Amino acid sequence: MHTISLLFHDVYAADPRESGFASPAADRYKLSAPAFDTQLKGLAGDLSNSFAITVDDGGVSYHRIVADRLDALGWRGHCFVTTDVIGHRGFLDAAQIRDLDARGHVIGSHSASHPGRFSACGIDRMRQEWSRSREILEDLLGHEVLVASLPGGYYSRPVAHAARDAGLQVLFTSEPTTVIRDEQGCTVIGRFAVRRDDGPDKARRLVMSPPWARRRAWVSWNAKGLIKPFLGPAYVGVAGLILGGAATKVPPHAAAPHG
Repeated sequence: MHTISLLFHDVYAADPRESGFASPAADRYKLSAPAFDTQLKGLAGDLSNSFAITVDDGGVSYHRIVADRLDALGWRGHCFVTTDVIGHRGFLDAAQIRDLDARGHVIGSHSASHPGRFSACGIDRMRQEWSRSREILEDLLGHEVLVASLPGGYYSRPVAHAARDAGLQVLFTSEPTTVIRDEQGCTVIGRFAVRRDDGPDKARRLVMSPPWARRRAWVSWNAKGLIKPFLGPAYVGVAGLILGGAATKVPPHAAAPHG
């Protein structure tokens, strides 16, 4: 099976730090409201492929900006929440999460504490992250939460196994692939990220039938995978210099798809 899932983060009106995690690394993934509107406009055209829109971290901009725009198009998205920061400045509070759920947006786990390198955690810590986050969301919403997304992009099979052990059925990763895999009872789905420095038609190009943009994203991802172990904490800055330019030149119920 195959699907195209797009990965967004926070959307801001004036300042990237008004929603979500506040750091230079996090800001690389945030879009201004006009830039997000442009990406959605491209997706609203006559595209031959269906797609899912997912948004990580649980920043307050999903409620203030993203949801209204998706609702106006008749779409619904996946909102993945880091539960330890619910109600903190810049993040969704309980009432906003319930409202999004009532409007048909899929609420899922983005772990409890958003570890910087999830795959490096021990298996017990992984299970705890998924279980605690899932329990908090289920208590808040009053129904099962079966979907999650992986924070930080560091995936391994034990990550999926821990999610399954915690009762999650679907795990979205940051790997740019359309292939849907079964990992011993956990459905694993890749996503194609749209970042701040990407061109205004990046989302549309990722969804279009000719797969050139998707293939380029996959090549870039795998190139980054080769250098991550060597760069360690310096990865974010150095990778942006080495590989960032190439990415910007690109000419459910696993999903809540359009089309």
